[in-house]
Amino acid sequence: MSWIDWLVLSVTLFVIVVYGAWKTRKNKDLEGYLRGDNSENWFTIGLSIMATQASAITFLSGPGQAYDNGMGFIQIYFGLPLAMIIISVFFLPIYYRLKVYTAYQYLEQRFDVRMRAITAFLFLLSRGLAAGITIFAPSIILSTLLGWNLQLTCVAIGGLVIVYTVSGGSRAVSLTQKWQMGVIMIGMFVAFYYVLDSIPAGLSFSESVDMAGKLGKMEVVDTSFDLSNRYTIWTGILGGVFLSLSYFGTDQSQVQRYLGGKSLKESRMGLMFNGILKIPMQFFILFTGVMVFISFQFNKPPIIFNDTNALVEIRKDSSLVVIENQYNAVYAEKEKALIDYSNTNSVNFEDIKTLQTNQDSLRDAYKKQLNKLDNTYEAQDHDYIFLTFILDFLPKGLIGLLLAMIFSAAMSSTSSELNALASTTTIDFYKKFSPYSSDKNDLLLSKIFTISWGILAIIVALTAGLFDNLIELVNILGSLFYGTILGVFLLAFFFKRVGAQAAFIATIISQTTIFIIHALNVSKIIDISYLLYTFIGVFLVLFFGIILNLIFTNKQNQQ
Repeated sequence: MSWIDWLVLSVTLFVIVVYGAWKTRKNKDLEGYLRGDNSENWFTIGLSIMATQASAITFLSGPGQAYDNGMGFIQIYFGLPLAMIIISVFFLPIYYRLKVYTAYQYLEQRFDVRMRAITAFLFLLSRGLAAGITIFAPSIILSTLLGWNLQLTCVAIGGLVIVYTVSGGSRAVSLTQKWQMGVIMIGMFVAFYYVLDSIPAGLSFSESVDMAGKLGKMEVVDTSFDLSNRYTIWTGILGGVFLSLSYFGTDQSQVQRYLGGKSLKESRMGLMFNGILKIPMQFFILFTGVMVFISFQFNKPPIIFNDTNALVEIRKDSSLVVIENQYNAVYAEKEKALIDYSNTNSVNFEDIKTLQTNQDSLRDAYKKQLNKLDNTYEAQDHDYIFLTFILDFLPKGLIGLLLAMIFSAAMSSTSSELNALASTTTIDFYKKFSPYSSDKNDLLLSKIFTISWGILAIIVALTAGLFDNLIELVNILGSLFYGTILGVFLLAFFFKRVGAQAAFIATIISQTTIFIIHALNVSKIIDISYLLYTFIGVFLVLFFGIILNLIFTNKQNQQ
């Protein structure tokens, strides 16, 4: 990186952090710290909701996901608009009427304190781990490709977030997220421009899209009923609705964003703003990855994207040299065929597809062999693809802007998580169970909890390992818990006769079953999409809650 890039990166992050801390420095009570004195308009709420969900993982892994597997991942968001409508109609009015700080306070009023505590605990467990991942994901990718120290990068991202989140609370999170989303979208549009600019002038935009389609990257909708296929329209709508309902309707990191609205109307408009814009935004991110794939048809991609100085000597191994030479030969043949195709359109495109398949096979073989020679090497490198393009094709100064985009995305998501974790710990545990709770102590303890969760997130980041694909990892982690939590809320909202005892046992059964299913999935004993975890969890809570309640009611009647 040049000094210009360092300057752009540093100034951008410094301004965002100082602005958030200064603008919200006058918070003096828990109401202002945790709910921002209900002062947010719909536009700020909508951007804050989007920024909370759109972490750095989205902007690093999303294009890489599309580069390898095409546009099919977009189907996971198809259920989002419907979920926003359901939350606006059924969830929001209850939260506003009860004037809760957290979603879990409602469950004590509806059931008992056990249900409030267990759902709050499940949230703390899932979101506490996710906060570490949102710090770790960009840190390991930036440290690998830029030669930065991984531990210092994790500490830098986490430390910056802690500063303004502790200082300004919920309002600081919302205000900074508005500017962070601006940096993020400017960065994405700049990157997209340079992606298109890197494609040969002889190939028009429509021809590029057509080529992507012929190479299997533009299959947006899959109507198959194969349960082992992670991304189909059915898993997207069914699993997506339940996943979105749980995330946006019961996850405190999102609930807190719209509980700070000026009114019920402002919060509803903020949710609908997110429901309308989220799919186009995610489509654009994935489409950028597809265009990176097209660019690398004419600009030779590296055989591995997560290359490091530590691999220099290992890559001289004769077995790797042979594979790389074959890879170069196949690419040269494919490049010639593509140039002929772009000039004359007379080449049989099936030959190009075959050469692309051979190129992909050689890349996979190279990574597997490299992993044999160095078992610490991570063969899955989707998450490095987009950043590799940025470093290779963007001019000085703009690289710093794009890195600022990645940092901003990491900070915006993590700040929401820390704020929500602190709110839940303060309201649902300390304020509820501690005899020392008071207005003065609650505000101080909330700030201490924010720092504590921030430090814990950094520790998780420092000890985490790189998984298959980071954007999938975050969704899998959410799916493990969201079904059970959403099922509890649906019992509370729509099944008024179900009591606390039946709901509590159903919650335990559901969460245990989901863990078992995931273990069987990981062990390859069964093979189902993780998107169905949420639906299964909801079904189990509702089924056992209703059945157990009937059993308990009959026993009471017999007595």
